[in-house]
Amino acid sequence: LAQDRLQLLARPSVAKHLARFHRSSSPAMSAAEIKLFGKWAYEDVMVADLSLQDYIAVKQGAYTFLPHTQGRYQKKKFRKALCPIVERLCCSLMMHGRNNGKKLMAVRIVKSAFEIIHLL
Repeated sequence: LAQDRLQLLARPSVAKHLARFHRSSSPAMSAAEIKLFGKWAYEDVMVADLSLQDYIAVKQGAYTFLPHTQGRYQKKKFRKALCPIVERLCCSLMMHGRNNGKKLMAVRIVKSAFEIIHLL
């Protein structure tokens, strides 16, 4: 069985297909670099107001690729201060009846809003 696999991989058409499959069209990101939606870095985000620094999570622990961590931030008092600020924005968009529970829609709205802001 292993020999059959090796013979299959030795064929030029299979090797060409595998090389095309493994080629990446997007630039490689380092493992330490976490960007929101794969575009925006967190390093430049700061909270200037000293009284709000403990309640707005923009530090290293709050870095996420998507604002959908599925965390339980309401179980204890003040735990929502650990929730990433962009996820809190998404959660606040999920209100008023017809938008309840539609977090993916809220994430899509926030992503498109960030792209519009980036163009301005």
